[in-house]
Amino acid sequence: MKLLLTCICLAVLTLMLYVTISASLQQDLVSATRQLWPDGWFRATLADAYCGFLFFWLWVAWREQSLPKGILWFVLIMALGNLAMAGYILLQLRNWNPSDGVARLLLGSHGLPGIFRGSVAGGKTDQADAVRREPGSMNEIR
Repeated sequence: MKLLLTCICLAVLTLMLYVTISASLQQDLVSATRQLWPDGWFRATLADAYCGFLFFWLWVAWREQSLPKGILWFVLIMALGNLAMAGYILLQLRNWNPSDGVARLLLGSHGLPGIFRGSVAGGKTDQADAVRREPGSMNEIR
C-alpha cells in the first residue's frame, strides 16, 4: 500500500511539473487567465479545483495541530495545488508504518475515537491511540 501510494504521488508530481512547465513555456499565467476568464467552464473548473484544495487543506490543518504549519500548508496548497498536496502525502508516507493501518496515516496523532479504535487501526487498542491535544494547538478541546 505504501509503495502504491508513493508511486501515485510521484506520478502526480511528475505529471503536474511537466504540464506546468510546458504551459509556462507557451504562455504566462496572467495572459492565459485574462484570455480564459470569459469561458464559464474555465471559471467552473478553477472554482472546483480551489474548493478541492480548501477541503484538502482543512484535513491538513486538522491533522497538523499547529497554527504555523496550518498557515504554511494553506499558502503552499493554494499556490501550488496538487504539487503541494502530493508533497504533503509523500511527507506523511515517509513516517507511516503500514502495520499501523491506514487510519494512522489519515488521522496522524489524533488516533481513533472510542468504538473505532480496535477495528480500524489494525486491531491496536493501545493507549497511544488516544486523542492527545496540546494546549494552544489548533485542535485544543475547549
